[in-house]
Amino acid sequence: MTQVRDVPLSENGATKPRHAARLKKLVEEAAHCERCPLFREATQTVFGEGPIGALIMFVGEQPGDQEDRVGRPFVGPAGRMLDAALAAVGLDRGAAYVTNAVKHFKYEQRGKRRLHKHPNRGEVQACRWWLDQEFALVRPKLVVALGTVAAHAILNRPVVLARVRGRPLTLPDGRGVLATIHPSAILRMPDETMRRQAFGDFVDDLKRAVKVVKSLR
Repeated sequence: MTQVRDVPLSENGATKPRHAARLKKLVEEAAHCERCPLFREATQTVFGEGPIGALIMFVGEQPGDQEDRVGRPFVGPAGRMLDAALAAVGLDRGAAYVTNAVKHFKYEQRGKRRLHKHPNRGEVQACRWWLDQEFALVRPKLVVALGTVAAHAILNRPVVLARVRGRPLTLPDGRGVLATIHPSAILRMPDETMRRQAFGDFVDDLKRAVKVVKSLR
């Protein structure tokens, strides 16, 4: 099994005070974001979290119901699936930066349930400003796009996930990108056998991400 415990996931070891202050300011600014209409129904902005200088940044689609209530990314069922996959490759989530392409929860109300709705192109583009701020501050060597919406937001073009999944790509600024499925896709598999297979494939993608990080250092 590929492990990354011998690969520091932060360039600096400790976050410089000015960078920590800048991240805090971004979080405070994003809390009042009205760049698209999603803020009207969401409970709160859910900004990214993790150390400045993290070598890997994970970018999902948008917060889910639990993330919207708690105010932190990937704390619901999809987050637990991501944590399990990270543990399988020995990657410490606390050393990575985790965020979403869209910072507000988009949903439709069905009785007492709030069901996820995919953000549209305009909403993704409106939130790209925040994602760019995170890129500039964290400066990851590799961005792992979790799902089609995240891959589209990062690559700034339509993406067929099956064509780019697990294949290392490079942005114009030299930053590496690797796209894979969103962990929520594993949860939607119709039976346990398919879920196990999907999880194994997801872990394999994260192993490739580890190799890419090693090659970029």
